[in-house]
Amino acid sequence: MAAHSRPFVVGLTGGIGSGKSTVADAFAAHGIEVIDADAISRAQVAPGSPALAAIASHFGHEYLLPDGNLNRRLLRERLFAAPAERLWLEALLHPPIREQIHATIAASTAPWLLLMVPLLLESGAYAWVDRVLVVDLPEALQLTRASQRDGSDAATIQAIMASQLPRTTRLAKADDVIDNSGLPEALAPQVEQLMALYEKLATESLGSNPGF
Repeated sequence: MAAHSRPFVVGLTGGIGSGKSTVADAFAAHGIEVIDADAISRAQVAPGSPALAAIASHFGHEYLLPDGNLNRRLLRERLFAAPAERLWLEALLHPPIREQIHATIAASTAPWLLLMVPLLLESGAYAWVDRVLVVDLPEALQLTRASQRDGSDAATIQAIMASQLPRTTRLAKADDVIDNSGLPEALAPQVEQLMALYEKLATESLGSNPGF
């Protein structure tokens, strides 16, 4: 894409079960625009979509729920048992997801926004973000929360964690960190402090943000 000015983009990421959505909701409650890559991904595989038809053809119709939606838990278990299958799915879904993200950012009139991508740092496709915000908590707590949320067994969650960056590596790549190991109310002051920072950085970079 040709270089052009765009909003200041804060890439929000973290391991499975870290609370990325909770943090994103806290920013959104202040009126901050949030682009959710997972939401875009879900739309790509909505019932009747070409991508969902391709998935059913490739993996089998047992990967669809009775209501026609994708059986995400079954597919996730398959993908982490067979890495080559994960590469096939990524080749199908990631290009249109990135295209939609770019279009949404380009159309935004906000001075800055959040882009929430679970594999922001792992994929290598989002090196253009202006700032990296990592939601962090101890790995034992991460495992507990992810298991409770998804209803998956510990082995599945551990496999997902192993496929993501180690906690220490993720933190080393972060520009900013939100500690989500405590009570929900502990997030508010962290979010407000970062909002002030991002508003300042967005003002300083006004008109100078390149394309993707």
